[in-house]
Amino acid sequence: METQDYTNNGFATRALHVGNQPDPTTGAITPPIYQTSTYVQKSPGVHQGYEYSRTHNPTRTRLQECLASLENCKYCVVTATGMSAEMLILHTLTKGVNVLCGDDVYGGTYRLFTTVFQNDFNFTFADSSNLELFKSKINELKPAMIWIETPTNPLLKICDIQTISKAGKEVGAITVVDNTFMSPYLCNPTDLGADITYHSMSKYINGHSDVVAGALMLNNESLYKDLARLQNSIGPSQSPFDSWLVLRGVKTLAIRMQRHQENAQIIAEYLEKHPLVEKVTYPGLASHPQYELAKTQYNRGFGGMITFFIKGGLDNARLFLENVHVFMLAESLGGVESLIESPAIMTHASIPKVEREKIGLTDNLIRLSVGIEEVKDLIADIDRGFAACK
Repeated sequence: METQDYTNNGFATRALHVGNQPDPTTGAITPPIYQTSTYVQKSPGVHQGYEYSRTHNPTRTRLQECLASLENCKYCVVTATGMSAEMLILHTLTKGVNVLCGDDVYGGTYRLFTTVFQNDFNFTFADSSNLELFKSKINELKPAMIWIETPTNPLLKICDIQTISKAGKEVGAITVVDNTFMSPYLCNPTDLGADITYHSMSKYINGHSDVVAGALMLNNESLYKDLARLQNSIGPSQSPFDSWLVLRGVKTLAIRMQRHQENAQIIAEYLEKHPLVEKVTYPGLASHPQYELAKTQYNRGFGGMITFFIKGGLDNARLFLENVHVFMLAESLGGVESLIESPAIMTHASIPKVEREKIGLTDNLIRLSVGIEEVKDLIADIDRGFAACK
């Protein structure tokens, strides 16, 4: 069966077809799951490109081809979890080097940096949305690696990927961008100069809250080979079945992201007018401090994540969270169903309270992952939560 070239096709077409070519043996339109640990060789060392599934697996290969295409990259490495993908990146560094990280990042990233690798590297955290401050830190520290999220988790601050990546290159730093909140549909950091684009695929890429997984996309062949070597040596490879699930999930990424952000825009505008809301942060609101940057940096919209500060402190935050039903109280994000959480108590609890409050992550902050339900039902659910508040 002839392999088609989808290089020049649009995003939605590539999401459906790259890596999803019909099975060449049977013609099955859905690729098989190669649920195998090892592969028979014709002669010692003579094989068909696969020896052992920790190293390579045909189902994982298909997913990596698809994701590389969606991020406009040459290479992709997928892993069993997002945290294991972060671990691989850190293992490419030489001990003792400086690492500059945004000060508002996922709690698991902060925990990994400060409790696992704290004796291996010198970590500095700074506000990546304050461009002049961040550039001064780059010039001062000359870090080996720069780690940024944009929008940040959970405060949704936006940093200038292009300018930061350029400043990083001037001092020899590798710039890693956590693109989880945007997905490849809305932003392609390597097109803006980043060296590695990172995703927790548990979120939007898979989109169905049934897989934990990570992915790294890049164009540097030498760095890719280093990551692949480390993956084979350390072993955080994604299973064939999980690879197949993500390959299935990513087919609908474009259409899902359209609905996520349509709903999110309506809800953000609604929240901004509500008397029990102190402040709403959403990149698609003109009130967002980096709204103009968001319009130029994000390809097709502003995503499905909203944060807001509820009046009445932690007491009202708890009452609100306990009384919504369509929005489900759970960690994670990016699934088709709407999720809601308190970062201070849940996803970012591993960050010390004094550090949380220093960056503005207070106890009355609520994070919404807006799903693809009917928006009128989501707003009615939000009203139910507010009605329970004091």
